[in-house]
Amino acid sequence: MEQKMMRFSVLTEKGHAEVRERPLPEIGPHQALVRQLACNICTTDYGQWMGLREHQGYPMAGGHEGAGVIEAVGEGVKDYKPGDFVAMAYDGCGECLACRQGDVLHCKDAASLKSKTEDGYLGSFGFADYYVRNTRSLVLMNPKLDPSCAAFLEPLATVVKGLKKLRVQPLESVAVIGAGTMGLVNAQAARALGARVIVSEIMEKKLNTARQMGFEVIDAGKEEPVQAIKGFTAGAGVDAVIIAVGADAANKQAFEMVKETDGRILFFAAGYPAPRLEIDSNTIHYRRLELIGTYAADTIDFFTAANMLNSGAVDVSKIVEPVKYKLEDIQEAFQEAATPGMYRVSVMLNE
Repeated sequence: MEQKMMRFSVLTEKGHAEVRERPLPEIGPHQALVRQLACNICTTDYGQWMGLREHQGYPMAGGHEGAGVIEAVGEGVKDYKPGDFVAMAYDGCGECLACRQGDVLHCKDAASLKSKTEDGYLGSFGFADYYVRNTRSLVLMNPKLDPSCAAFLEPLATVVKGLKKLRVQPLESVAVIGAGTMGLVNAQAARALGARVIVSEIMEKKLNTARQMGFEVIDAGKEEPVQAIKGFTAGAGVDAVIIAVGADAANKQAFEMVKETDGRILFFAAGYPAPRLEIDSNTIHYRRLELIGTYAADTIDFFTAANMLNSGAVDVSKIVEPVKYKLEDIQEAFQEAATPGMYRVSVMLNE
């Protein structure tokens, strides 16, 4: 039977998510109908649910960490077929200079692509049972992957982008501040590149997960993180620090953890309210420090991330919460995702 309707979650205001139904868009050229299997609740998703990102607007039919199976394809589609297992990447116009350079985040037509649908919705409809997507926003995934793990394509792509800018090399030492979801994705990807990775964290649950993943760990609640790093590195400090939690203390520690000369610091995480950075430019000058910002990902980063997930070089199974939610339980899923200490909460969209 031809699928004509779609069910989806929408945030209507702070603290309220509900499920609605609308007609499915028709499949156009170079598009595919995707039966969406799982979508994970990202920090940006539950941050808006908590009222911390009101600038994103309502009604928000969000969700961008998703995976599913292609049900049908439109005219001109050559590299995808029904039955293919795919995950979501960024979508742009595909024609402007930014898109052709792979920097889809800065698509010239991004504003129009992010405008409301004809029936008044914002967002990517990640929390929907079915949706029609441009094939340029889909990446083939290993069908052996759990859909909730394949949905890590976008988060891992952002990590790949940051690690490229950080220029992580084999045998270098890297400290990761924070063992939350994105801290451990960063840690795994850096290790896959051949680096020695040391993870600092304060929450017992996250410390245990980092240990289970085989990382050297600093319990920041019991030992001073900077001194612990000096102990791990014979007093030298690490080659690079990845700040994976948005906090004043993390920023301060990073400058003290990194080696005295030619150290590199990656500011991966945002924080609300914005964390403060207190350092004079002379220190940066004389220590020859590199302060590196990163955000989102380029097209090529999605394919690198897919290779890492598909091959098992990065295994995210330990950072998906064991309790998964059905689409109709989306409000409870947001409540769980917003609870401090949670890893990714996954919403199963066709159960």
